Amino acid sequence: MYRIGIDLGGTNIACGLVSDEMKIIEKVSVPTGAGRDPALIVDDMAAACRALIEKAGVGIGEIAAVGIASPGIANHDDGVVEYANNLPFRRFPIASMLRERFPVDNIRVENDANAAAWGEAVAGAAKGTSSSVMITLGTGVGGGIIVDGKVQSGFNYAGGELGHIVICAGGRKCSCGRRGCWEAYSSATALIAMTEEKIADCEARGEKTVMKELAEKKGKVSARTAYDAMRLGDPAAIEVVDEYVFYLACGLTNIVNIFQPEVISIGGGISNEKDTLLKPLLPIIRKEQYGGGLVPETEIRIAELGNDAGIIGAAFLGL
Repeated sequence: MYRIGIDLGGTNIACGLVSDEMKIIEKVSVPTGAGRDPALIVDDMAAACRALIEKAGVGIGEIAAVGIASPGIANHDDGVVEYANNLPFRRFPIASMLRERFPVDNIRVENDANAAAWGEAVAGAAKGTSSSVMITLGTGVGGGIIVDGKVQSGFNYAGGELGHIVICAGGRKCSCGRRGCWEAYSSATALIAMTEEKIADCEARGEKTVMKELAEKKGKVSARTAYDAMRLGDPAAIEVVDEYVFYLACGLTNIVNIFQPEVISIGGGISNEKDTLLKPLLPIIRKEQYGGGLVPETEIRIAELGNDAGIIGAAFLGL
């Protein structure tokens, strides 16, 4: 038997056929067309599922389950997306609508960050653990919490928004409307803003920085600009990276102190820095964490599944 995982994004619908060994055998991707009637989005999800099994030479009777990783507040008990900011979903019965179009009995839905965390828990960096947290450093800071082998999303399915814990009261404005959220300091967007601010500060003081040269070559500042310049010994870039790591470590220490998970896995584009990211983080976390050195310590790891985490996690929802 096989499972299908659907990672429903604002730009693309990515479908993967997943084996019982939690390996993706085949993939299909189609545009989401986010502004359309949501029923049309489900039509395309079903069409993608049919194209996927046809491509793999598998019959629908061999599909044991379908999981949908959706943005927003996903009611996994009722199969309803209560709300999604970037998709036109309001109390939208996505699981039953897909079942009408692609008749598999076991169809589940979960928030996309939670599904990715579940993927890392069952097949990635946190495999073999019962308690873990995944953090995704991208446009925002996504989070997913696993406790005793279950996704934790609160009584109203809206929990796990770890990017919106405040680490600096009254600080930077966050996209959610609050000030000082972790997301405003530790997302890729935040790192880009810090880099741009430092470049402007250097210009104002008449100081040169390699960050400006790299940004001009690429045509823009990216989340890699400060790290690449740091590797070239640029003092301003070193300051940016140190500031970024400090705030990231602050949030991660909070996660350790609240949940004491066996593993925290870090995904998203910035996680590609791997040891360059982890090595300076760990001493700060170990110094600040509650009970450090007296109890077994949370391991901080780079996530392993990349963009496949949501597909694999969705495919095995309810496992």
